[in-house]
Amino acid sequence: DAATFAEVIDELVDQPEYAIDTEFHRERTYFPKVALVQIAWTPSPDAAPLVVLVDPLAVDLAPLARVLDGPGTVLMHAGNQDLEVLQRACGTVPSKLFDTQLAAGFVGFSTPSLSLLAERVVDIHLPKASRLTDWMQRPLGEAQQTYAAADVLHLADIARELRVVLAESDRLAWAEEECEDL
Repeated sequence: DAATFAEVIDELVDQPEYAIDTEFHRERTYFPKVALVQIAWTPSPDAAPLVVLVDPLAVDLAPLARVLDGPGTVLMHAGNQDLEVLQRACGTVPSKLFDTQLAAGFVGFSTPSLSLLAERVVDIHLPKASRLTDWMQRPLGEAQQTYAAADVLHLADIARELRVVLAESDRLAWAEEECEDL
């Protein structure tokens, strides 16, 4: 609900880094219709990551602009379409972005899926069962929610590992420049 979303916004606004993904419906629409926003962050270094699934059919996403415009780095995977969705829903895009798919290209991956990157970089197998689901359907089932949460849950670990490899090969600045261009 709106009150809980406001609490999430208040917590996220000071986070140095957080992951975002969107699920959207594009069929028979001129613009993509956002169906779900997944957000993950780690509130403190010794805490486990938190994941929230935001239902844009139930709450207005506009308050998320406060976080996107803030100083924190948004982690995304193949975020190009997500940026379009966020621009339409929130009126802004992240002020600072690290895209794991784009960064992976600088270490030798050729446009990897999130699933492949998770397996190869952090040895985690993501659920695939709900990949082609109808995200506009309500209520979302447990498998859909698990799949959606997995899209952001491991992005920080993947980004951290990619940054290490990029720094070792003197390519981190290149990847960050490309993410800024995106």
